[in-house]
Amino acid sequence: MDAKRKSGHRLQFAVITTVTIMLFLFATLFVVLVAAQQPAAEPLTGNWVVRIPNADGTFRTTYLNLKQEGPRITGTIRVTQFFYHITESAGGPESFTLSASMMDGKSERKVQYEVKLAGNELQVSTRRRPTDNPMQMTAARAAESEGALPPRNPLPALHKVPDNGLARTPPMGWNSWNKFASRVDDATVRKIADALATNGMKEAGYVYVNIDDTWEAGRDAQGNILTNRKFPDMKALADYVHSKGLKLGIYSSPGPNTCAGYEGSYSHEERDARAYAAWGIDYLKYDWCGARTLYTDEEMPALYQIMGDALLKTKRPIVYSLCQYGRLDVWKWGADVGGNLWRTTGDIRDAWDSMTRIGFGQNDLASWARPGHWNDPDMLEIGNGAMSETEYKTHMSLWCMLAAPLLAGNDLRNMSPEILAILTNREVIAVDQDKDGKQGKQVWKSGDQEIWTRSLSGGGRAVALFNRAADPAKITLHWKDLGISEKAHLRDLWLHQNIDWPGPEYSVTIPGHDVVMLRVSQ
Repeated sequence: MDAKRKSGHRLQFAVITTVTIMLFLFATLFVVLVAAQQPAAEPLTGNWVVRIPNADGTFRTTYLNLKQEGPRITGTIRVTQFFYHITESAGGPESFTLSASMMDGKSERKVQYEVKLAGNELQVSTRRRPTDNPMQMTAARAAESEGALPPRNPLPALHKVPDNGLARTPPMGWNSWNKFASRVDDATVRKIADALATNGMKEAGYVYVNIDDTWEAGRDAQGNILTNRKFPDMKALADYVHSKGLKLGIYSSPGPNTCAGYEGSYSHEERDARAYAAWGIDYLKYDWCGARTLYTDEEMPALYQIMGDALLKTKRPIVYSLCQYGRLDVWKWGADVGGNLWRTTGDIRDAWDSMTRIGFGQNDLASWARPGHWNDPDMLEIGNGAMSETEYKTHMSLWCMLAAPLLAGNDLRNMSPEILAILTNREVIAVDQDKDGKQGKQVWKSGDQEIWTRSLSGGGRAVALFNRAADPAKITLHWKDLGISEKAHLRDLWLHQNIDWPGPEYSVTIPGHDVVMLRVSQ
């Protein structure tokens, strides 16, 4: 009886097992059949990243967050301070073109990428300008959230940030970008400080040694800003610069990224301001760049106000330089957010057309300049080699007539005596540094010849006669047109010599691209 019962149990178990196996096989077959009727996963969909190593241990990243629907590809591209939306795709599936755009203020920026799918990588090619050689990059898959923009923070109500009492005359010093760009490092800054302290520039008024973009490395777990390996100890560097009787400046952005794609101050403004103060920083250049991925130009004042408040809270005297390229008529609100100076134009280049377009375009802004608050037509290109000494002399004269900040941008360790003489002309610098802080204005123009004047303290007047033409030209100045009706004392600030009173008019033939700069006093 027991043997029969056991045999039955074995048969029952075998039947159940067979049925279970058959059900599993049928279920698997059903899944396979259903899957076969579904479209295959699109191979391009997902987040892709290009990582190009920088020399300082950081990476330049480009994120292509793509969604493929058949031949159509949509998504976004994030690179350095830009965030583009894909507007058009063509080709495919293994080779295709992506066109993308973003609004930058009132202008539209466009980019185009040529992309090839190669296994589990993307071969990416793009050009900054149509005439450039293509940049070749390789993108690998990344986590879906990697490289995503941070959430947009609410903006504070606008209020007037108290004056910090600094920059009563236009700041003077040096900035790293025009000559060194991303190559700037601790050793270079120390040598520039040495040069400033020993070549006569410090005595002429140049005191700020300003580090521009690419010093940042990211943040620690607590959110504190870190320096990359080019700047191993920012506090030690500040101490060294201070030991030379000079001041140290630094750079950041109100956005999540700087212009070069490094760490910005977004959401960490107070923490960063405290770090700058602890290091001994004396000057901050705050560059709009990455903020445009989250905010419009109209929201710019509130973002600059956040850092203006943060700097004041540190109780350290830090000059605040707004760098946002003259957008939103910054001269009308820059002082209200705590700014000591504000950029009025796009970036200058070491070229006669760039320098003159910027410099001679400042005439309408004169009423906004005053002690502590200055229009900034960008840094000096004097000595960088693409203009003549005569043109650099005109550059210096024009910036001084404009009461502009004088931030040299050349290699101060290696410059000719002629360039040093231009940068350290005390009589011309005295016009720039005049305590009344009244910006000069154009009073006469005929073709490529212009006369600018600037009121000086004590009733004096600076007069600059510019010949913007390539050939020599004669300019005649009628004193009565300047409101000068009687004999005055005249001094040529480049020849360093007094001029006998010429009578009711003063005529001079000026070489091409040159200037005559006079000081007139009763």
